[in-house]
Amino acid sequence: MELSLGEMLMIALAFIVLFGPDKLPEIARGLGEGVRKMRGAVDDIKTEIMKEGDNPLSDIKKEIDKVKQSAQDFNPLAEKKNNDFISQETPKIDLSEDDTHEGPVSR
Repeated sequence: MELSLGEMLMIALAFIVLFGPDKLPEIARGLGEGVRKMRGAVDDIKTEIMKEGDNPLSDIKKEIDKVKQSAQDFNPLAEKKNNDFISQETPKIDLSEDDTHEGPVSR
């Protein structure tokens, strides 16, 4: 919303007529103070939003880093080597010497 020079002069003239020239500096100070307070409140709100916005992102990043570290630490081959049942060698049976073994029947 843009005001032309003529519109601003009409508003200023209306203020002078309504409030008088003695009250204008007081009104201008009040408006300036109100605008400063409003800007400060907006800046505070922005700061709070940024603080709250950073926390979830940093929490998510920490969780992602934990998952990455866990994935790097996980080595299924090392786990298998440490198990007793795999480290013990099972004796190999020579089926040609085993009389109890019944292999496929050929016709």
